Amino acid sequence: MTAEINNIISKNNLDGYILPKNDNYFTEYSLINHLKSMTNFSGSAGFAIFLKNKKYLFVDGRYTIQAENEAGKKFKILEIPYFWPKNILKHKSKIGFNPNLFTQETLDKYFGNESCLVPINFDFKKKKIKEKVHPFFSLDNIVAGENVNKKINRLIKIMKKKNIDFSFVSSGENVCWLLNIRGKDLPNSPVANCKIIITKKKEIYFFSNLNKIKNIKLSLKKLKINFLEENNLLKCLIKLKNGNFCIDSKTCSILEERLINHKFNILERKDPIYILKSLKNKIEIKNMVNAHIEDGVALTKFLYWVKNHNLNNLTEQKVEKKLESLRKKSRNYLYPSFDTIAGSGPNGAIIHYRSDRFTNRIIKKDDLLLLDSGGQYKWGTTDVTRTMSFSNPSSKIKDIFTRVLKGHIAVALSNVKEVKNGHNLDKIARKSLNSIGLDYRHGTGHGVGAFLNVHEGPQGISKNNYVQLKEGMVLSNEPGFYKKNDFGIRIENLVFVRKNKSKLSFENLTMAPIDIDLINFKLLNKKEKNYLFKYHFDVYNNISSFLNKNEKKWLANLI
Repeated sequence: MTAEINNIISKNNLDGYILPKNDNYFTEYSLINHLKSMTNFSGSAGFAIFLKNKKYLFVDGRYTIQAENEAGKKFKILEIPYFWPKNILKHKSKIGFNPNLFTQETLDKYFGNESCLVPINFDFKKKKIKEKVHPFFSLDNIVAGENVNKKINRLIKIMKKKNIDFSFVSSGENVCWLLNIRGKDLPNSPVANCKIIITKKKEIYFFSNLNKIKNIKLSLKKLKINFLEENNLLKCLIKLKNGNFCIDSKTCSILEERLINHKFNILERKDPIYILKSLKNKIEIKNMVNAHIEDGVALTKFLYWVKNHNLNNLTEQKVEKKLESLRKKSRNYLYPSFDTIAGSGPNGAIIHYRSDRFTNRIIKKDDLLLLDSGGQYKWGTTDVTRTMSFSNPSSKIKDIFTRVLKGHIAVALSNVKEVKNGHNLDKIARKSLNSIGLDYRHGTGHGVGAFLNVHEGPQGISKNNYVQLKEGMVLSNEPGFYKKNDFGIRIENLVFVRKNKSKLSFENLTMAPIDIDLINFKLLNKKEKNYLFKYHFDVYNNISSFLNKNEKKWLANLI
């Protein structure tokens, strides 16, 4: 493939070429990953720039160690936001890109006006993979909590208010939410790869692989819906009358934007479905609660097993398989919500580590084990991280773990109405670590979908997230600390924003104990100790009836 890129550069008289991680649906995870094929980097975010005499791989702070390990021999690794393409490119360099794989927002963010960007319609030769066609399926209203017609009416109301005639919904997860459908086009998410145009008169043009739609036609029969092949956007646009469009700046490719802009006026670049989808209804929250109880049972059984297990020849991959086998005992469990991260010792310091046959470590008694995992259940999505010790940890380790815990508790106990957004919460989460000069290079939390993507915006807890937190939003709460070549610590629960009278607060969804062997209780104040007691008490009340005698006794001793 390197030869193909060199050929593109030479043939088009370019200085370089950009290769992104995403496919044309702009999902975090996809079945085809050209970036991994070209660089060996397996992370979920990043892009490469190939110049004539140099190759660069840009990643964020979650992936710097991983990128060095996987691609550092052939690529210069640069961390965003400390380095940008404009820092390495000469003024007005001619850089090629595939307009079907980039949004204007992305190019503006990374390149600005420093380079001359040349759109080149080029697809790499795809390996012949017999991809199984998984039909889309519909969710019952009793599962989704709101019928399709009501959702569409809410969207149309926003469109009319903003003088929008057509909305191009290019995010598959947003189409899934709006039409109460799901699919299996991604490895770990029930997202359907599809896009729609919806008019203010409720007409829908649905673009997808037509072999996948047979099961959803019946549930959508009351709608004015036209099913079209996924590459028929231009033909559809030609037939539509002139008017104002809303597009999604995050997932509408430059190619699609230019096709729309040729005939129509693009009035809005924010898809309102993101915020509508983020506000889970009571049924969705109920489903998430149930999923987390089932997930908590599996994880607690695992934690009891691993804390009381002889570590002799226990490896990271054996840990992954054991946890998966316990999750599979739930009849509502479908598959992981992402690839499990089981990082022991120095591997735990790689924030999004993935064990393979080369890195798979035998877990030693003095190691910390960082375990980040989650599941897709009927009908909820889970994501939880626990850090475990197997011997008496040093006072230094205990102090750092406890400061991470203090940040975790500070978020959990926040008055959401007062803190308002994730930017302010992020400061609170880092306060105890920052007081001794420590920090972590990732956000404190991300939004989570209701039986959708495990990472879902627009809400989040990070330095640059100013989205107002509202009732029904689900987020992760996951401060951490990582020492390169030594250990990693992270404590993650999912929480949702609950309204009680006029007060907004977080309520835990995750039901799994925290390793008290790692806590320096002298560093906790009374409020924090009370929180920990109440949390473990809630875990016990919710899941103890599903545990055996020994597991139940072990869990009770943590209270």
